[in-house]
Amino acid sequence: MLILKYIFIKMETISIQIKNPKAKQLLKDLESMNLITIKSKPTLGMMLEKLRTKGQDAPRLEEITSEVEKVRQMRYDKKA
Repeated sequence: MLILKYIFIKMETISIQIKNPKAKQLLKDLESMNLITIKSKPTLGMMLEKLRTKGQDAPRLEEITSEVEKVRQMRYDKKA
């Protein structure tokens, strides 16, 4: 006979403002012991950098304008 016991661990997310650099080291120590996970919020600069690196395949303004004009023409043709 096999008896399984399930342990449910409640995980909680909190936001902390660090006022002392020693507190940050304590948090890093807790993370290294796998007691907590530290996730930093993306800043505006991080998000812009991510968008810029993916922007190499972004369409040019002329291509966007051309597509908009095609859609407008199709809508106009349906109304007429």
